Amino acid sequence: MRLVHLVSLLIQRLIPALLMAGGVTVIAAGLLSYTAPPVVGEVGALPGAGSTASASAAPAGTESAGPNASPGGSPQLGSTSPRPTRRPAITPTPSPSAAVAVASRVVVPALDIDLPVVAGDLEVPGNAGNYPLCDVAQYLTVYAQPGQVGTTYLYGHAREGMFLPLLEESERQDGQGMLGALIQVYTSDGRVYLYELFEVKRHATDFALANDLEPGEHRLILQTSEGPRGTVPKLQIAARLLNDQPADLEESNPEPAPVACA
Repeated sequence: MRLVHLVSLLIQRLIPALLMAGGVTVIAAGLLSYTAPPVVGEVGALPGAGSTASASAAPAGTESAGPNASPGGSPQLGSTSPRPTRRPAITPTPSPSAAVAVASRVVVPALDIDLPVVAGDLEVPGNAGNYPLCDVAQYLTVYAQPGQVGTTYLYGHAREGMFLPLLEESERQDGQGMLGALIQVYTSDGRVYLYELFEVKRHATDFALANDLEPGEHRLILQTSEGPRGTVPKLQIAARLLNDQPADLEESNPEPAPVACA
């Protein structure tokens, strides 16, 4: 009987102790399973002109979210039970940028050239095959606009009231007399960009003069014809940006009247 009493007493004291210890283990396990997810490194600055975007490294001792990161921002660690996620800091959404100002007028004072400028893809009734328009200059849409790094590429016919003076001057000593001439390009937002002509390229058959730039360079190309319709070689002149300044908005935006060339 004494042995039975001792066994009973042992059971009564041991089981509660075991249950208590087990409860502590369960609670501890629960806390670990609800630990906040690893912190992901801060997002780096958005890339600017001429810079490369690079993601910041995750802080030491943490894991960064990989390809399997969930939309909520917490890494998927293979756990079957859901875990609360730490909400990422809210990044303000930048407001939409204003429309890019485009070339709207080109002036070469020394050659008495003054033309409205329109887009190269402008469609005019009766202009078959998107042939260059008359009474305006046009810009190639695949190139930059004034104020942007790169080349602004304007073209027009070698006709009276258009780019004919460029062709005529190029035929005199290969255009040496044009070197140093100033060119003004106005933009739709009321600015004028001043360029200085530094190269005349006759019989051009490619875009090397427009594409071979120094890093950060702003260049202007004016192109015109060297022969009748269908002649492949073109005249190209290149000019470098000197400065830009505000201009009267009305003077910057002459009313274009493009027509299909006969």
